[in-house]
Amino acid sequence: MTSATAAGASRGPAAPKSPKSRRSVTGTRRSVAALFLLPALVLLGALVVYPIGYSLIRSFYDQSGDSFAGFDNYETLFTDDGIRTALKNNVIWVVFAPTVATALGLIFAVLTERIRWGTAFKLVVFMPMAISMLAAGIIFRLVYDQDPDKGVANAVWVGVHDTFAESSAFPKAHPGRDSPLKPAGDGAFITKRPVSAGTPVVLPLVGVAPDLMPDGAKNAAVAEPEDGKVTGTTWQDFTRGKGVGKLGGVDAAELGYAGMKIEAVKDGEVVASTTAAGDGTFTLPAAADGALLRLPADNFKEPYNGLNWLGPSLVTPAIIGSYVWMWAGFAMVLIAAGLAGVPRELLEAARVDGANEWQVFRRVTVPLLAPVLAVVVVTLMINVLKVFDLVFIIAPGSSQDDANVLALELYRKGFASDQPGVASAIAVFLLLLVIPVMWFNVRRLRREVRR
Repeated sequence: MTSATAAGASRGPAAPKSPKSRRSVTGTRRSVAALFLLPALVLLGALVVYPIGYSLIRSFYDQSGDSFAGFDNYETLFTDDGIRTALKNNVIWVVFAPTVATALGLIFAVLTERIRWGTAFKLVVFMPMAISMLAAGIIFRLVYDQDPDKGVANAVWVGVHDTFAESSAFPKAHPGRDSPLKPAGDGAFITKRPVSAGTPVVLPLVGVAPDLMPDGAKNAAVAEPEDGKVTGTTWQDFTRGKGVGKLGGVDAAELGYAGMKIEAVKDGEVVASTTAAGDGTFTLPAAADGALLRLPADNFKEPYNGLNWLGPSLVTPAIIGSYVWMWAGFAMVLIAAGLAGVPRELLEAARVDGANEWQVFRRVTVPLLAPVLAVVVVTLMINVLKVFDLVFIIAPGSSQDDANVLALELYRKGFASDQPGVASAIAVFLLLLVIPVMWFNVRRLRREVRR
């Protein structure tokens, strides 16, 4: 028995098998990896590599695709007015859209860090990211509508404007047939003959819809004569119904022009002025005797209708505003995540050393968030270089040329103008613009990994 034990001990434990001797049911690891990567590689080649290669080759051929055109299509990029406008607008997009979105995201992330309802605020700001570009474009097409009754932007703008500058209540009022008034230039009206004290004056006008009359308008009344003063009535000389009312005479159903401004003019100078009462009657002092009565143009100017947000001059900033509305939430979430990793002891140390909150933000928080801010800016720069949906949907046909960008011009040249060679050249040019930004981003990420 002792000998058997010794023999077993001499043999020792069984040696483990070499890893090379073990074979998986599915074969080697390299072959399995290749098998799993094959579908992705096929899709990558079919959807990315092949289109890039085909576009590169097609950009050197003419419109028909049969004749070699050399660099003619690339020359068109810098000579065609539409493409040059698109390139200029792309520069504006790249400079302003990422900067504004990132700045707003930084402000939102920092200001909501210490408030109780900060999470709810961030949720609301981030919510537009759940909306597609198509839906956002339709929303902002309505927001920027010229009519203040439909467009939110102009409703707010007109409300603010009318708070400080009163609009006219009689924009379409004008003298009727056989009126004692005549045009005085610049939209004003003036009496044909001088007026006399003690003799009431009638200043009939037409053209204001009954539902647009001022709230203070009352039934028009005939002015009573006063010694040494000029009196009169200005009113809406129109009564609904055929044959109803007397032209040039004050009827009981007609309304006075409440608030109408009247000026007495002698030798081109205003010697007296007044405002009509609710029933349209007015009184001028003795200085108005022998003067001409003028209704100044301020009575008839069109009401302020807001800004033409989608006009040639404002369409690009307006569309950038809609883009910022969507992507500021994206920037805020990434920056807030970076802010959560900032060492609090550094911020407290700065405050203990006497720095105020602005100094802490500018000299401590922002430098520590520099890597995150770089990620956000670069990501948004790549995104805006390819912007298409918002411009295509928001910009009306009349100003789409002014809002044009490279991605939209690619679509227009390729489909609307049937110039596939030029469209391919634009696609290649866009790729060349994106590659440096992507290379910078990849290089920065590698430096972060080494740290």
